[in-house]
Formats: sequence, C-alpha cells, structure tokens
Amino acid sequence: MVEAVNKLLYIRLRRKARVRKGHIVRLRDIAKLFVDDEYEPALNELIIHQPQQADGNRVLIDMLLIIRKVKGLFPELQVEHFGEPHVLLEIYTDNRKASPLLIGIVWLLLFIGSGLAIMNFHADVSMLAVHQRIYELMTGKRVEHPLILQIPYSIGIGVGMVLFFNHLFKKKFNEEPSPLEVEMFMYQENVNHFVITEEYAKIHEEGDAK
Repeated sequence: MVEAVNKLLYIRLRRKARVRKGHIVRLRDIAKLFVDDEYEPALNELIIHQPQQADGNRVLIDMLLIIRKVKGLFPELQVEHFGEPHVLLEIYTDNRKASPLLIGIVWLLLFIGSGLAIMNFHADVSMLAVHQRIYELMTGKRVEHPLILQIPYSIGIGVGMVLFFNHLFKKKFNEEPSPLEVEMFMYQENVNHFVITEEYAKIHEEGDAK
C-alpha cells in the first residue's frame, strides 16, 4: 500500500500590502506562492479578508489565519512559509489631488521658515563679524560687507544642501539614500512595528474574550 504524499505550498508574505477600501483581500494580493499548477489558480483567488468599517486603515493578517484558510480549501496541502509571519495591510481610498494653491502656500511657508532658521543661526554665531574679520586678516582692510566671502558662502550653502540631500527636484545623483530618506524609513519602520504590536494585542484580547 502506497502512502499519500503531502503536497507542499511554499509561501512568502509581503511585509506590507495596500488594497483599496471595500475590495476583498485575496491571497495573491499579500503573498507570493510556489505550488503545483493544479492548486495555484484557486489559491491565488482564495479570500483572506473582507475589510470592515471597524478595521480602520490598517489590518494585520497573521500567518495562522492564512494557514486556516488554505487548509479549509485544500486539507492535503502542507504549508511552508518564509520571511515575515504577518503582513501589514494598508487600506486606502482614492483621495483628490492637492490643489496647486495649497502646494504653493506650503512651499512658501517652508522656504520662509528655512530661510529664517539659517539667518537666526548666523546671527547667533556672529557670522557677519567672522567674515569681516577673515577679510581684514586677508586684505588688511575692514569693510562692512565682504561680498567676496559672503557670495561664495551663500552659494555654497545651497550647493551643500543639494549634495547632502542627494536630490535636485526629482533628479537623484546616485543610489545612496539621503539622510532624510533614511530618517523617513526609520520612522515608517517604527510606525509599522507599533501598529503590528497593537494589532497583536487586539487579537490576543479578542481571543481571551472568546
């Protein structure tokens, strides 16, 4: 008598996935699969979650939920998963584009604010007096506005900021991430970690309540 051989499903969850509000979440939306061809179409269309109003804009889908769904459809499949044991699902809506007027106002506020910050810093460290002193040491003359130092210095601030942030409008000089991109990435990672922790706490509370 020949024993039945268990079929294998290899699955790797995405760390994060996005789905439009009101749309059903299927397995193909949140995971990559490797399985026999006879199972693949049905598994890709397997419904994992139906977003509800109470879910908010983020939902945590755990690997155990996916295994239960898969086993309910194909009990003979043995599931082997790689990578993260969960996927953070972001539910989004189609928002209207920001108006050019609003973008212009925000840009103007940021421009004025950054300019004031630079000027206040220069006032705090007496940058004008430093330039005057350097010019006096180099030429032996004292002038009120040593433009030969101030103009290159001002241009250098702008060039230095462009090089530091590795961006000029949409152009990027190399593949190295800028400090701002690294900080944004770390912030997003911390937010995701917090949301995952909170969602697991809710899942445990619901389990204890049952």
